[in-house]
Parts: sequence; structure tokens; C-alpha cells
Amino acid sequence: MKNPLHPAILSLFVSGIAAADPLPNLNLEPGTTTVSGLSSGAFMAVQIQVAFSGTISGAGIVAGGPYDCAAGAVWRALFVCMDPFLIEPDAGASVSMIQAMAAENLIDPVDGITPDRLYLFHGQADDTVARVTMDTLSQTYTLLGVSPDDMAYVTSIDAGHGFVTERGPVPCDETRPDFLIDCDFDQAGNILNQLYDDLQQPVEPGDEGFVTFDQSDYTENAPGMDDTAFAYIPASCAEGETCRLHITLHGCKQGRETIGEDYARLTGYNRWAEANGIVILYPQAIEIPSPWFNPFGGNPNGCWDWWGYSGRDHLSKSAPQLAAIANMAAALGAPLD
Repeated sequence: MKNPLHPAILSLFVSGIAAADPLPNLNLEPGTTTVSGLSSGAFMAVQIQVAFSGTISGAGIVAGGPYDCAAGAVWRALFVCMDPFLIEPDAGASVSMIQAMAAENLIDPVDGITPDRLYLFHGQADDTVARVTMDTLSQTYTLLGVSPDDMAYVTSIDAGHGFVTERGPVPCDETRPDFLIDCDFDQAGNILNQLYDDLQQPVEPGDEGFVTFDQSDYTENAPGMDDTAFAYIPASCAEGETCRLHITLHGCKQGRETIGEDYARLTGYNRWAEANGIVILYPQAIEIPSPWFNPFGGNPNGCWDWWGYSGRDHLSKSAPQLAAIANMAAALGAPLD
């Protein structure tokens, strides 16, 4: 039997969340939170999965790479992880860093990663993030003990660099803004079906379920994060039924300040969410202009921090952006820590 609709959620569901309103506390099932992302969002999704492995049960990685791939240096991000020149990413080094961070209790124990379900994707026409980087991520998970039966690695689609959708404005094999590419392939559905069992077929999402909220309530002034973000809350979840949380992270040049609501509206997650009681959280990153004296500084493309622009600590549970996302998950009813 459904629980009566909480007055705060009723207001949210009828009129949408105003920019100043907080996220509602929902009835979310512990231990079923998953995460996904594209490009910088994919690297960040790996960081979230690894840091909070005790509560994250799976990850979908589209054109990303292994934990600590950049080792805190933007030149490594560019010339080791994205476009390897003389040095390629190292799965063993990633595993060693994960083990070292866990030993210092900066992230959850390593064995929390082993049972996770994974979806990995690299498009055949993607020349932005190298295939070898995704191969290294796959090797990293294997070294961590993830079963091949729990890991899907898709490399068969002639897709450029972007999130693959059935509604994107960019032709499948191209790489250009808005990085939402139309390959007649439902990537959001593929990700969620890999991460969860027995999903029902998608339905049209309700406009009332798409909400905008004040992200600044949760960021504690974390560098590179917008004041506004989005979520999708299915009707059943707003009415009090037990639901699950999926966090998905846009790529560079895909944040709200650049493409508005398109990532949250067009990726296809909301259709599956409405049919299956999955709340979707869409955190938002923003640009930080490069200083005149350092063209490789800042965050001029609105990327998530996977190389250290927010500070020396960008990998642990207390890292500014990871902690902010954890705050949002906790507010919704799914604490990560």
C-alpha cells in the first residue's frame, strides 16, 4: 500500500522544486545506489564508486578511465589518459592507489568494489578518450576481483565521443557539442539494465517529475560546481514507495550553463526511471576560467574534477566534489557514507 504523499513532496510533485527549495527526503533502498557518467563524468563516476564502494552497487562508464589516472597532473590527464603519447595508463598503479587510500581510511575498503555490476563503453569513432584507457579500466576492475559475468564492455558501436541516445542532436560517428549522439541505441537503458535486474520497459516521464533544485545547499562552496542542478523523481517515489537512486554525471561542456537541461532531458534515463522507481540525480559542474599565467589551469570546459583542479584532495570521500554529491544523495535518502 502506498504511503500518503508528504506535503513537501506534494508541493514538489505538483509544481516542481523552486531554485531555493531543498531536495525531498525519499524512501530509498540502502545498498542499491548506482552511478554513471560520460567523459569527465565517467572518471568522476569511477571516483565515486571507489570512494563509496560500501554503498555503491554498480557503475556505468562511458569513455572514462581508471581511478587516479591523471595522478593529480593536468598533463597526465591530457597525454596519458585521454591521448596517450609516450606513457599509457597503468591498471596496477590504479589498484595500488586504491589500496593505499583504503588503508588510510580515506575511501571505503577495496572489497566493496568486487561484487559491483559494471557497464563500460567506448565508441569506435571516439578519438577524444583513447580506447586503451578504457581497456585499462577494464583491467583494473579485473585486478580488483570483479567477475567477468558482472562486467559488460561494449565496443561494437561506431560512435563518436558522447553519450549515446535515441534523441541526440549529433550524428552517431561525430564528436562535437552537445555530445549527445544519435546512434539509435538506448545507452541509458543498457546501463540501467546492466546495473539492475528485471527492469520494466520504459514509459514517458512526467513533466512534474523533473525538478530543479538549489545545489549550493549541498556543495559547501566546492570549486567547479553550479548553484543549480536537476533530479527526476518518479510518481511512485514521490508517493512514498521504496525506490532506488542512480547518480549520473555529464561530461565537459555539457553542464547546465552550457546546454541547459538537455543532458537531464535527452539521455533517456527518465523514461526508465519512471517505469522502475529509480530516482535520477543530475549534479552540475561549471566552468572555472584559466588564469592568464597558466593556460592549463582552472576548468574552462566545465569538467568534473578528475585531475585535481579543486585541490590536492580530489579522490577521497571528503574531496570537495565527492562530498557535495554525497550530501545530495543523503538529502534524498541514500547516504553514501
